[in-house]
Amino acid sequence: MADFAIETYVVGPVQTNCYFLLNHDTKQLIVVDPGAAAKQLAERIRDHGYDPVGILLTHGHFDHADGIAALKEELSEYTLPVYTYEGERRTLEDPRLNLSGDMNFHATSYQADVFLQDHEHFTLGGFEIELLFTPGHTPGGCCFYLSKEQVLFSGDSLFAGSVGRTDFPEGSMSDLVRSVKAQLFVLPDEVCVLPGHNEPTSIGEEKKYNPFLV
Repeated sequence: MADFAIETYVVGPVQTNCYFLLNHDTKQLIVVDPGAAAKQLAERIRDHGYDPVGILLTHGHFDHADGIAALKEELSEYTLPVYTYEGERRTLEDPRLNLSGDMNFHATSYQADVFLQDHEHFTLGGFEIELLFTPGHTPGGCCFYLSKEQVLFSGDSLFAGSVGRTDFPEGSMSDLVRSVKAQLFVLPDEVCVLPGHNEPTSIGEEKKYNPFLV
């Protein structure tokens, strides 16, 4: 297991958690859900001498995806492929589905580079990562699980004491509850859950007390 650290940055108009996953051994860095503040995130990366190697995107809503292009531009000397679930392409590309036209925001499309399958394993920055497909908040929403580090980036699928909203276009509460129980609640109780908004939690805590899922 890599010697690692996780830094949290709250960005954008709806207070989205952007995470830096840092491999201390190599200084390689993975960025999770850079929804905004690309210039500030890039400055942090440069100031600390990090080596960014990729972006993980849990779903295509604007508050998670809008900083991608700007961050790539700010860090143009690096190759920063964007990884997400194969079924999220429509949400990324359609402003109606990615909500980028809401809240007086600019309507736009987003792009990913690597579209993964459910339970696909890949290695990035010295970390072994598994994509878990968790539809409901969006049709192609996903989580990223690091079994060795016992960390789950849950996006807007699972929160502390809650789950993601399903009243957006193509959302489904039944799909979300089913996918969280089938994909996430089978993980060890001690897994640290790092959600797209608000504070971290654990799988065990949510299995016991989450009112949407007990």
